[in-house]
Amino acid sequence: MTKKQKFPYLLGSKWTATKKVDGWRHFQVVNRKNQGKWVYAEMVAACDPHVRFWMNAKLLQDGTQWQAGWQSLQEIAALDTEATS
Repeated sequence: MTKKQKFPYLLGSKWTATKKVDGWRHFQVVNRKNQGKWVYAEMVAACDPHVRFWMNAKLLQDGTQWQAGWQSLQEIAALDTEATS
């Protein structure tokens, strides 16, 4: 029986950082890497392909740091308001 892949839809997914990372908020996953029990995602800024970094894909599940899809500043502000209410 084959082992179920963790984060099967990771590659190509789009994310918005709640706080700027290297001056940008919108990122896309362009590569993934499995190392033992960990899965890593290579993130690239949507507006600057030179801004790229690897991170543990598990961190994308933290809604206080990352939101799925590309969110506008108004949507991010609304999420912050909901979180503090």
